[in-house]
Amino acid sequence: MVLIYTIVLLVHGVVNQFGIRLVALLNDVSVWWHIFGVLIIVGVLAFVPSHHQSAGFVFGHYVNLTGLGLGWWYIIPIGFLMAQYTFTGYDASAHMTEETHKAATAGPRGIVMSILVSLIAGFVLLVGVTFAIQNYTNETAAAVPPAQIFVDAVGATTGKLLLLIAIGAQLFCGMSSVTANSRMIYAFSRDGALPGSSFWHRVNKRTRTPTNAIWLAAGGAFILGLPYLWNAAAYFAVTSIATIGLYVAYVAPTYLRLRKGDSFQRGPWHLGRWSYVVGWTAVTWVVIIFFLFMLPQVGPITLKTFNYASIAVLVVIGFAGIYWLVSARHWFKGPKVQGTPEELAAIERELST
Repeated sequence: MVLIYTIVLLVHGVVNQFGIRLVALLNDVSVWWHIFGVLIIVGVLAFVPSHHQSAGFVFGHYVNLTGLGLGWWYIIPIGFLMAQYTFTGYDASAHMTEETHKAATAGPRGIVMSILVSLIAGFVLLVGVTFAIQNYTNETAAAVPPAQIFVDAVGATTGKLLLLIAIGAQLFCGMSSVTANSRMIYAFSRDGALPGSSFWHRVNKRTRTPTNAIWLAAGGAFILGLPYLWNAAAYFAVTSIATIGLYVAYVAPTYLRLRKGDSFQRGPWHLGRWSYVVGWTAVTWVVIIFFLFMLPQVGPITLKTFNYASIAVLVVIGFAGIYWLVSARHWFKGPKVQGTPEELAAIERELST
C-alpha cells in the first residue's frame, strides 16, 4: 500500500511540475469527473441491485464498532471527522489567486462554489451507497468498505468499474492538494517564513512553477504516510491533525476579521450582512472540532489504538511557538505583497532571462 502511495505522489509531483496549464486542464476535468462520477455510481446503485435498505436504516440506524462501550452521543460526533475532512481543500482557490484572472472575485466565488458542490454531491453519494448495502447483519453492516458494497450490490465487474471512478476522483484530489500545498510553501518562503526560504521560493523558468516547493509538498506527504508501516492509528492521527490544522488556519483570519468589526475594509466579493453570523458560527464550530477530533476513536485504548492527534497538535504548536520566540519574531514583518506593475514586471524579467 505504501508503495502505491509513493507512486501516486510521484505522479502528482510530475504533473504539477509540467506547468499550470496542465494542472488547470486537469482541474476542469476533475470537476466533471466528480459530478458525472457521482451520478453514475448513484444511478447504478439505484437501479441494478435487487435489494435496497429502508429509509429508516439509512437515516436512523447506526452500528457502534469502536469498542469504546459508549453511546450515540459520543459515536456520532467523532464520526464527523470523515465529513469534516471531505470539506477541506476548498482553500486551494485562495492559494491559486496569483495565477487567476480577476482573483478578487474569482477566488472567493470558487471557494463557496466548491463547498456547495461538495455538499450536494457528497450527500447524494453517501445516501446512494448506504441504500445499496445488502442484507448484512447489524454487526457487520457498518464495517463493510465501499468497495465491498459495490461488488455485493452490482457484481464484481461492475463494482470494480465503480471503484475505478472513485479512484480517479481521489487521484484528482491528490493532485489538487499537492498544487495548493506547493503554493502555500511558495508564499511562506516568499515572505521568508520557512527555513531555507530562498531555495523553496525558486520558480522554474521553463514551466513557471515553484518546482522545489512542489517536491517539498510531495515529500512531506510521503513522510506523513510512513507511520502506516508500523501503526494504522498513527496514520489516522495524520487525518485528524490535517483536519484540525486546516480548520484552525481557515478560521484564524475569520476571527481576526470579526475582531476588526466595521473598520475592516471589505473586498469586492463578500457575504454582506451575513458576515458576522457565518463568521462567529465558523469560529465556534472550529473550537468544538479542535477538541473533538483529539478524542479516542477506537477501544480499548492501547498504544496501537491511541489517538495520536493530540501529540501531533502539541508538536506542531510547540515547534511553531519556539521558532517564533527564538527567531521569527525578530525579523518577520508580515506577508510581502507583490502586486504593483513594477514588481510584476521585475518578476517577469527574472523568469524570462
